Amino acid sequence: MSDVACSRLMMASATGTARDARDARWSGLMAAAQGGDARAYAALLQECLPLLRAICRARLRDPAEVEDAVQDALLTLHRVRHTYDPARPFRPWISAIAERRALDRVRSRGRRGARETEIEAAAAIGTPAEAEERMAAGQLRDAVGELPVAQRTALQLTKIEQLSLQEASARSGMSVGALKVATHRALQSLRRRLGGEGS
Repeated sequence: MSDVACSRLMMASATGTARDARDARWSGLMAAAQGGDARAYAALLQECLPLLRAICRARLRDPAEVEDAVQDALLTLHRVRHTYDPARPFRPWISAIAERRALDRVRSRGRRGARETEIEAAAAIGTPAEAEERMAAGQLRDAVGELPVAQRTALQLTKIEQLSLQEASARSGMSVGALKVATHRALQSLRRRLGGEGS
């Protein structure tokens, strides 16, 4: 066996021994906590926090969600601590709790995402009045776009650009009378389409 392989084997053995010692310590602390030892319980919670964070971080990206999942795991641990069997290793037991709480957060976020609009999207929509104005403006634009060309031209020149009839006539090549009729018909058509007076 090479020196590198031997070194790796010794490190793995040392790591395994350290992990076994930690698991035995945690199992002992939990058994003591079940017996009412508050100091053992506080030490156990403090020592297992890095493991809980690592498990939750593997499932969740948002640091706030990670911390919430860790808190959920700690609350679950506290609620079900009486069910732990001290004859069994503590680490797999607490790991399963943390894994479930992190997955609960993932599922909950998915359900919320399906029901809620992102804040940025809501800001883009604006207030209900602003959204209504934009919708009305869009409907008006669509309705104007569907008018016959002569009516659309008359409306653009006389009502939107507010040219006099003579100026509108000179620009469009339509007579003043034709402009009046086209403008009148355009307004009637828009009122009907948009549900205003004369519908």
